[in-house]
Amino acid sequence: MNKDLSVSSGGTTNSSTQKPEDFYDMDQVNQENQADEGNQVEEGNQVDEGNKVNDKEINVDHDNDHGDDDHDDDDDYIHLIPSPTVDEISKVREILFLLTLAYTQLITQAVLSQSIVPSNVIARDLNVLGQPGEISWFSASFSLTVGTFILIGGRLGDVLGYKKVYLCSYAWLSIWSMITGLTVYTGSNIFYDVSRSMQGLALSISMPNALGIIGHYYPIGGRKNMAMGLFAAVAPGGFVIGAIFSAIFGQFATWPWMYYTTAIASVFVLLISYLIIPKNIGSRPKVINYKSFDILGSITGVSALILFNFSWNQGPVVGWDTPYVYVLLIVSILMLIAFYFIERRVENPLIPNGLSKDTWITLVIIAAGWSSFGIWLFYGFLYGYEILGLNMIVSAIQFIPTLFAGLIAGLTTGAIIHKVPVQAVLLVSMVAFLVGSILNGLRPKHSIYWAMKFPSMCITSFGMDTSFPAGIVMLSDMLPKRSQGLAASLMSTCVNYSISIGLGFAGTVEYYIVRRTNHPDKTWMGIRSAQYTGIGLAGLGLVICLLYIIQHVVYRKKDVPKESNKLNESGEDESNV
Repeated sequence: MNKDLSVSSGGTTNSSTQKPEDFYDMDQVNQENQADEGNQVEEGNQVDEGNKVNDKEINVDHDNDHGDDDHDDDDDYIHLIPSPTVDEISKVREILFLLTLAYTQLITQAVLSQSIVPSNVIARDLNVLGQPGEISWFSASFSLTVGTFILIGGRLGDVLGYKKVYLCSYAWLSIWSMITGLTVYTGSNIFYDVSRSMQGLALSISMPNALGIIGHYYPIGGRKNMAMGLFAAVAPGGFVIGAIFSAIFGQFATWPWMYYTTAIASVFVLLISYLIIPKNIGSRPKVINYKSFDILGSITGVSALILFNFSWNQGPVVGWDTPYVYVLLIVSILMLIAFYFIERRVENPLIPNGLSKDTWITLVIIAAGWSSFGIWLFYGFLYGYEILGLNMIVSAIQFIPTLFAGLIAGLTTGAIIHKVPVQAVLLVSMVAFLVGSILNGLRPKHSIYWAMKFPSMCITSFGMDTSFPAGIVMLSDMLPKRSQGLAASLMSTCVNYSISIGLGFAGTVEYYIVRRTNHPDKTWMGIRSAQYTGIGLAGLGLVICLLYIIQHVVYRKKDVPKESNKLNESGEDESNV
């Protein structure tokens, strides 16, 4: 039976004196189906001794995040009680539930690999073989829509319900995966790119809603962190599985069958998800109208991101001296400015106005790291094909170590993220991105795989699978329950959009280096210059992260006397409430 429970962010239904800071305690009360009305839920106390949520498990500064009215005003939302609840769900169903959601991350990376591994075969059939700029669009078009429309997908889940939107996304993925395979009969690379972007649109909707389901279903603590860690840990495995199957289809059958297989698998996952995912996860508005969704902000924001990305990825194809390229870049910047002012005035902005400076700095750091990853990935395969003469099967097999390294990194991060500062985890991820890019970018011609490529694979996997869960846990804990879809959207947008725009940056550098160099091997020189760009982006992320940590440590030292005064005056550490 569905139960609707209206709860204000200030307290339980029988109390009007609770502070706004008690929001997380209230969500724990809801998970326990409400404590007795006579029991007072004090700040810092346990709701249930078996489900402790202490502040050592929350390594996020809430001081700047919950003062905003957008976070505290939940009067217009109906908070649903999941069926079954987190305490009622059986272990078997919970495992299947988490694996089903983790499949979304897996299939996203698998579909990304479907245009990277067999890129030369696809380019041959679509008449663009030997044109790196056009080939890079095979991947960039997918990552572009995954990164751009995630914000809208998350907001749709917040308004309409995570599970409903999640199921619809898989229906869309099935349809467009089938169409993508059929593009082989058209011989059009543009139609293929458009179809790839529609696949990305489907996953841009499923990704934030899968994360929104996890973020809303689990209370803050170890189980939630492990769920997020599992979600991130399957990413390298998804890419490896997709790469191997794409190589097999591309080399021994026909490449469209990898898309037909994706279409069939998507229907299967849709049916399983309908049966396994608990009902009533999320909070829905009491009234749904045009004000519930930021239409104007969505149009300007998405248009700005698409045009900005298109300019950077099209520039290497036709040259930056082509008028429409730089005109669209200017238009995208103007639309981004318009988006900023629109978001400050609408009732339900696409991006919450109350996000702290720490949140934005963290997103910038992650964007730098993941843009270097996109370059590491695409040009790593291109190096194998063009310089080493590897076939698709060998190239895909070489990525197998990322599966195990990523699994270890993701689960380890999920286990320790509540015990160490999130800034330390981000620092580790940036070091991993930088070292992995250096090993890949400085690799001599015809060096053996085990010397530099293998360690680069393992180390870069740690960059991926430490940065993602750290970022998503932090954002999820910062925002209220009703905005879990948006929390997931911000992180996923940052990751996927960065992969696409990073390819644009590298492609631009490659275009002008090849155009101006007198080096006898221009292909090698172009790939190497693109890899240097990836090293620079990873280094930028590391520098910003170090400066952020230094500033954070200095700020905390200045706050020590204040914290001590609070403790002395009250007899308890109020700063951790």
